[in-house]
Amino acid sequence: MVDARSQPTRVRRVLAAPADPHYVVALLRTETVGGLLLLGAALVAVAWASSPWGDSYEALRGVTFGPEALHLRLDLATWAADGLLAVFFFVVGMELKREFVVGDLRQPSRAAIPMLAAVGGMAVPALIYTAVNVVGDGPLSGWAVPTATDIAFALGVLAVVGSHLPLALRSFLLTLAVVDDLLAITVIAVFYTSDLAWLHLVLALVPIALFRLVVGRRRTTWWLLWPLGIAAWALVHASGVHATVAGVVLGLLVPVLRPGQRGRKLTQDLEHRFRPLSAGFCVPVFALMAAGVAVNGETARAAAADPVAIGIVAGLVVGKVVGVLGTTWLVARFTKAELDPGLRWVDLFGMSLLAGIGFTVSLLIGELAFGAGSEVDDHVRIAVLTASVVAALLAAGVLATRNRAYRLAAEAAGDHDHDGIPDHEQRDAPDRVVGGHDPAPSTAREP
Repeated sequence: MVDARSQPTRVRRVLAAPADPHYVVALLRTETVGGLLLLGAALVAVAWASSPWGDSYEALRGVTFGPEALHLRLDLATWAADGLLAVFFFVVGMELKREFVVGDLRQPSRAAIPMLAAVGGMAVPALIYTAVNVVGDGPLSGWAVPTATDIAFALGVLAVVGSHLPLALRSFLLTLAVVDDLLAITVIAVFYTSDLAWLHLVLALVPIALFRLVVGRRRTTWWLLWPLGIAAWALVHASGVHATVAGVVLGLLVPVLRPGQRGRKLTQDLEHRFRPLSAGFCVPVFALMAAGVAVNGETARAAAADPVAIGIVAGLVVGKVVGVLGTTWLVARFTKAELDPGLRWVDLFGMSLLAGIGFTVSLLIGELAFGAGSEVDDHVRIAVLTASVVAALLAAGVLATRNRAYRLAAEAAGDHDHDGIPDHEQRDAPDRVVGGHDPAPSTAREP
């Protein structure tokens, strides 16, 4: 890497401190609960589907309701994937808008690194999946399944094990995850849209434009925004484009106040309203409807022999690490970028493992690629669940070790009485006196 001290030009850092640390901390706190609810819903779904009452789980997923005239007579599983996840992506859209306007993504030098890492973290898993299925003569339509990172699950794991990790590392994951979601929804819109109905898509522009007009006037009255949002969602759904795209578009239209402008950021106000609905209800219910698969010896053996499942597990667990870590290393190696002085590459390795948690969006893409309820879809669910658990455990192990190192370093460097001697040396002084003289204070080693 380039030595910053020998360069007269300004060096940008690969992992710099977040533009708004308070926002990142608050977001991580809320995502902890959301991640736990998501995990709990997935465990309930798998246990229910694998139990003697598994038929009742499938019957629940197949309950159909909604107006046929509006192309909205859907089963419960589809309502969860197309409807509830639209709320999740609406929140993601607002996060993206905020990052582009007042967050880390507003500065090209800061945004380039995590954005390139997100691209690498999607490209390598897709290539690994494709290679495995070319060799194994499997279907290539699932190439996008291992490309997604579950922001709620990943941030939940990080919040649990990373109490002392640097904020720069957490900000990097947040930026990478929201860019990853944007790319994932683009993949869904472009590659998993068939039988496009242009009339409905054009008509959807009317409520979308009215929604922008209302929020542009800083009006957040629910009886104005909800009908417009639902109308836009219904028309996009009827057009053949996946309805979650409507959520992202509406989220991106919410204005953000720039620094120096008066008033609260409108995106923060709406996020405050919609995040509990998204993290506490929409995403867990989707997980309950999508993650249920009967896991037994027979299905496990069938999935282990299926190149689709093998490609997904390899893509998420191995491909994400190679893509995210490798891209970041290449940028640092061949440009003037460098790691934040307080971080190590092993920290980024743990974060790259964490990016292998696919889950929500991976399950969604799997259903779009192979059809809900098919045998291959069952293998997809087993593979996504397995890969996400493995990636979470590996990442938790690495990051927990690093968290302990940072915690010990912080404690060793503590000097709360400001006397120039670390507090731990004062506490241990009676036991460490040698020959009537205290040993020289030790310097805390940087983790």
